[in-house]
Amino acid sequence: MRPFVLVHGGRHGGWSWRPVARRLRARGHEVFTPTLTGLGERAHLLSPEIGLDTHVEDVVAVFEYEDLRDAVLVGHSYGGTVVSAALERVADRVRMQVLLDGHLPYTGETVLDLTGPRRSEAMTRLVDDKGEGWFVPPTDASQYGVTDPAAAAWVNERLTAQPFKTYQDPIGPTERAWQHPGMFVECVPSSLEPHLLERARRRSKEDGRFHYRVLHTPHDAMVTDPEGVTALLLEALELE
Repeated sequence: MRPFVLVHGGRHGGWSWRPVARRLRARGHEVFTPTLTGLGERAHLLSPEIGLDTHVEDVVAVFEYEDLRDAVLVGHSYGGTVVSAALERVADRVRMQVLLDGHLPYTGETVLDLTGPRRSEAMTRLVDDKGEGWFVPPTDASQYGVTDPAAAAWVNERLTAQPFKTYQDPIGPTERAWQHPGMFVECVPSSLEPHLLERARRRSKEDGRFHYRVLHTPHDAMVTDPEGVTALLLEALELE
């Protein structure tokens, strides 16, 4: 049974994958849900020095210390940037990458580049006004499409701040991510900018090993539709 490594999005934590991880484990799979440094249960480590490279190291370390092979590596939202960078070092251990409404960056881009000028400017103002100039404060679960009162309360209790540096740092080489077999899942409605969705669609047309899927649920799909996400991840096991 191939292992899954599920990388969460911005201001989330490994906790956000709990509904999906439970379902994958029930089917006999090993599942790893690392929490990136400074977030979730590791919020006590939050500092201005944490950058994108720190989060890449978090993911690479899971592969090295758990000796993972033939894994499915999944990145949600911001986690797609982390996964794309990590693949430069762990691609030989990954069977398939899956981007769940996730970033698909080119070498040298920042998360702010991917979110576009309007949202980047709004985030920068938020950091200056409420993040002491160096962290992105948590937002409400409704911003991620979680509207069920119980689910929203569960998410809101766990969202944490994130170092702004992780959004400002240019990503290193992504050539291996762009060459690797993968699946992109567009959530409808998506929280991604149209240019990112078009980038993924174009790649799926040009690369027979990159598969495009649509899931009719909001951005935090692992919370709003864990059954649908689980089904797509199991499908990814069978793709080439």
